[in-house]
Amino acid sequence: MDLFADTVTQYAEFAADAAATSPCFADWASRVAADPEVLDWLEALPLTKRQPNLVLAAARWHGVPAPGPYAGLREALLGDDGTIRRTILQRATQTNEAGRLATLVPAFALAAGPGPVALLEVGASAGLCLFPDRYRYAWRTEAGVRRAGDPAAPELGCAVQGAGPLPDAPIAVGWRGGIDLSPLDVTDADQVRWLSALVWPEHDDRRAQLARAVEVARSDPPYLRRGDLVEELPAMVDRAAEHGPVLVFHSAVIAYLPEERRRGFHELMTGLVAAGRCHWVSNEGPLVLPEVTATGPEVAEDEHGFVLGVDGRAVARTHGHGRSLRWL
Repeated sequence: MDLFADTVTQYAEFAADAAATSPCFADWASRVAADPEVLDWLEALPLTKRQPNLVLAAARWHGVPAPGPYAGLREALLGDDGTIRRTILQRATQTNEAGRLATLVPAFALAAGPGPVALLEVGASAGLCLFPDRYRYAWRTEAGVRRAGDPAAPELGCAVQGAGPLPDAPIAVGWRGGIDLSPLDVTDADQVRWLSALVWPEHDDRRAQLARAVEVARSDPPYLRRGDLVEELPAMVDRAAEHGPVLVFHSAVIAYLPEERRRGFHELMTGLVAAGRCHWVSNEGPLVLPEVTATGPEVAEDEHGFVLGVDGRAVARTHGHGRSLRWL
């Protein structure tokens, strides 16, 4: 979904994305896209604050039941006394989906050599994805389930298609850190509750997974630096390099940058990789980093999900919440 598209397009595309797994959000978003009064309310917000997941999370934060009828959402927005609007303006969509690690860990293994890495996440939110070594993985392949990691650890799984490599163990992490404009604190109950509000209504499994991921992170909170991901990255790469080979990664983050800054980020990352300063794993929508997407097969216009890249080359397609991985 293009976060810089007009409001109708954003909500229509979000409805299509949600159709398979969230009937409530698919219904709400499609109705918003056809509701002139609600659209007028949304268009009084800055463009980047009209994002469906942010607006719907804010409405739920203030008591709109979901799953629930569209009338509840409509009444809350049109009757808002400024409370929902303030939450939208003050908060951000920082979905910290630990389930994506099931799709990221095979790419980490492709990018990283033997031995511990310094893991650096761009757009880290609360840093829940900085703990790939603290989970057990169950990759469901045509040949059966392939598992890796500590049997006593929380398990993350996904369906895998294609003949790509799956590691025998998660990568070892010698240092973990991240950059975010507004990092969230896993020890702050209010901020964790906001993370939960960002999980789609019907996704009880993701809410339970979020709770487990928060406990994992609370036991050893990562270093999170507040700042602009492009401006802070070179210095953070240098800091991470003091602890081992650097692996930079991000997932559903670069979409929040305007097109010119996306190109600048791509140039920065390809330069860092070419200089041998880090490896790079990207997991973004097909249109977000077009230079990465172009290295793989053409993406159908109606295909949802992300393109998984290693050092600037597309290696797989992934589900946005980590439910599937399809090697190219």
